[in-house]
Amino acid sequence: MNEIIKEQLRFLSLKNTLDNWDFLLADAKKDQPSYCNFLANIIEKEYAGQKEKARNARIKRAKIPRLWVMETFPFARQPRLRKKLVLELYDSLSFITEKQELILLGPTGCGKTGLATAFLIQALNQGYRGYFIEFKELIHQFYQAQADHSEYKLLRRFQAYDILLIDELGYHITEREQAGMFFELMKARNGKCATIITTQLGFEEWGNFLQNPHLTAALIDRVTTNCTVFNMKECISIRLKKIVYATGQQEE
Repeated sequence: MNEIIKEQLRFLSLKNTLDNWDFLLADAKKDQPSYCNFLANIIEKEYAGQKEKARNARIKRAKIPRLWVMETFPFARQPRLRKKLVLELYDSLSFITEKQELILLGPTGCGKTGLATAFLIQALNQGYRGYFIEFKELIHQFYQAQADHSEYKLLRRFQAYDILLIDELGYHITEREQAGMFFELMKARNGKCATIITTQLGFEEWGNFLQNPHLTAALIDRVTTNCTVFNMKECISIRLKKIVYATGQQEE
């Protein structure tokens, strides 16, 4: 390949063709495809490469701490979880097209975050834009936005995602202003985008961290209008533990 073609391929961002030029020509000499098929093969490989690049970029921008996938979820250790329903939602992504909330309730270690992350990654793989954020970080960003008067910009950003995963709702007590912003965010997304929430708290406990009974009632009324609840309260902890005890009598 001469330098002019290299530069043109770089300018056009045809990385796959640039990286595989010699192989493409060797295959063409061997198989002797028609001009149409030769070009179609180049375009197909470029398309696949660009799609994979875009998919990886979406996953990177989503800021997911750990890339849990559905294939690794231990359903056998959580027999109370309705596996068929979970996989139907996962495969169809109907909760996105129907603009639902998914709410995963359960104790620590039962797999809420892993399961929610698998749903988010599946959506990203299918071309949707999404984001992962812990509730305490969301509240912190609300606080900062109020300090520099950028609340509208921040809310617009979180409203724009096709799917937003808010992890561990209730781990942080909210002040009146931040609770109000959280309500505005959920109100703006309700019926327009899909939202996933994980929490250890049942609906009856949400008032403990929102500290506003009227706002709490309005929020719960909205998020339960069109939602799927994963009640994992009776699921066991599946978090692997390795404990080394450094106490006891020392041998002489």
